Amino acid sequence: MTTVFASLRQVRRDWYVVDARPNAPALATQLAMRLRRASTSPSTRPTSDTGDHIVGAQCPQDPRHGQQAHRQDLLLAPPARSAAFKSRSLEKMLAEHPERALEFAVKGMLPKNPLGPCHVPQLHVFWGDKHPHTAQQPKPLEL
Repeated sequence: MTTVFASLRQVRRDWYVVDARPNAPALATQLAMRLRRASTSPSTRPTSDTGDHIVGAQCPQDPRHGQQAHRQDLLLAPPARSAAFKSRSLEKMLAEHPERALEFAVKGMLPKNPLGPCHVPQLHVFWGDKHPHTAQQPKPLEL
């Protein structure tokens, strides 16, 4: 018995559109799993990027769940200097760029190995109904 992995030419990357408003609490975990394509496809390769592209339209105003404090800080470290942390309150981030909160949540759930940063560009989050990826004919994804 041998394990057969699909080559990268055989992997088909689909485009999906997700309405992010109704299922905001569990959305980040489901998007991270879909980006990694952990168990949703037989063409999973553990050593390469085989995930789908996901367009999140109508991202929620507040992606958190429960009674979490609005004054939590998100700590963002610049890649060059790990000792210099920038902090920004979640309330301020939601006021300026509400789609970035979902991006940071999904990015934190991706693996912390060389494959992790490869999945981040495959997530496209937009505020509102319109997005520039209609040419890729994304399919609606129910989560």
